Amino acid sequence: MSALLELSLARTLRELEIEPIQYEHPALHTCDEADKLQLERLGTRIKNLFLRDNYGRRHVLLLLRAHLKVDLKALSTQQGLSRLGFASDQRLEKYLKIQPGCVSALALFNDSDHQVELWVDSGLWDAQLWQCHPFDNRKTWVLSKSQLCQFWQHTGHQPHIIDVPCL
Repeated sequence: MSALLELSLARTLRELEIEPIQYEHPALHTCDEADKLQLERLGTRIKNLFLRDNYGRRHVLLLLRAHLKVDLKALSTQQGLSRLGFASDQRLEKYLKIQPGCVSALALFNDSDHQVELWVDSGLWDAQLWQCHPFDNRKTWVLSKSQLCQFWQHTGHQPHIIDVPCL
């Protein structure tokens, strides 16, 4: 299924005249795994967190620089939400149609119902090149911030730039 979604994503990017830099590598489920392999890739490494509020009514894709650790309690308070936590694998499949370890800024392609909010840490927002998985954690596609903004506009997602509280 993810191969078909990846082909559809690639076709959409071509239609938008977006040509990502592409890398293939061993499967990376976490930023720590990428650190161990010491991969050389252009762009800023990104931690991608799929979160939900305590009631399961709001879902958020949070993007931040890979080395940061989020204080979810402080983030919940800052954003006026009941306790934020990590969404289950089932919610990840339901809302973004991807497997754990494959979350990235490109996953919003699969959120045609616009049920997932996009939050981007202000420190990451300054980066010009961003590393993203194209639904497959054995691949990294690097896009510029302007290309991602064009992509998000196409998907109907508006990035909310926030100062993410960290531990």
